[in-house]
Amino acid sequence: MTLKEKIGQLFILGFQGTTVSANLVRILSFYKPGGVILFARNLDDPVQAARLAKELQSHTPDTPLWISIDHEGGTVFRLPNGLTPLPSSGELGRQNSEERVTSVASIGAHELRAMGVNVNYVPVLDLNTNPDNPIIGERSFGADPYHVSRFGWAMARAYQDHGILPCGKHFPGHGDTDTDSHRELPVVSQSAEQLRERECRPFQTLIAKGLPAIMTAHVLYPQLDSDFPASLSKSIQTDLLREELQFNGLIFSDDLEMSAIMDHSDIAEAAITAIQAGTDHVLICHDEERQTAAMDAVYKTVTDGRIAESRIDESIDRIIRCKTQYAYP
Repeated sequence: MTLKEKIGQLFILGFQGTTVSANLVRILSFYKPGGVILFARNLDDPVQAARLAKELQSHTPDTPLWISIDHEGGTVFRLPNGLTPLPSSGELGRQNSEERVTSVASIGAHELRAMGVNVNYVPVLDLNTNPDNPIIGERSFGADPYHVSRFGWAMARAYQDHGILPCGKHFPGHGDTDTDSHRELPVVSQSAEQLRERECRPFQTLIAKGLPAIMTAHVLYPQLDSDFPASLSKSIQTDLLREELQFNGLIFSDDLEMSAIMDHSDIAEAAITAIQAGTDHVLICHDEERQTAAMDAVYKTVTDGRIAESRIDESIDRIIRCKTQYAYP
């Protein structure tokens, strides 16, 4: 794998439309990205989605793409036309049944797999502790770390059992915010001890059980890192997640085009900082120019020596290991 191809593998890209455009073919062929993320704008029905996934994969024959999606249930449901409606995590939490969570997740996993999807950004492991939180709420199993851990693992295990890579989110916890990271940078002022004892607890529990992927939060935690949000923080990703919690799976960023990042940083520099911090997969979900600028910038940064190629190789090793298990037919 060339350096350019290695760097491409670190990016998950969104795109417009329900077909594979000429521009998208060019990006897939030249940059060899690690995967794509699907939104409602890409999907008409399950048959079209399966054709789309197959065509996307045909343009990267050497290394399969992650075909990823946010398919949580409740309001976060990208394709209501033709798929079984799934309850929200909040509703599942109130039902207080691991068997029910497993059953619902198995239905979702079976249908996604039939469409060619191999990554689902679930379970939500955030605690629903702040009634003013505009973004979590019913997406969370509840406020109790023990219950969120139980139901989160039941969901993750069901997706794994059906060949879908589950990705828990949003580390180290987005539940105690009162602003939406799509619109601005939230700040959580809990002490480091409180964060470890409550917000991090579901992540720590699932890591010990073998959770293969985690998405970081575009949230600033001043008691852990006063300068960078978790998605750009080496203190949080490497020191806390990798070293203290012993996580050896894939780290995904949330979409770098969200205002929590874009209002404070050039997107190319944000991608560089995320990778330096420990991110394996950088998500850029909308704009082609930003996507290519970020990939070009990371390539230049490695060739200039600002990022060691050995750092890229660490991510590639994890990516190939996970793709071998989940991405190949």
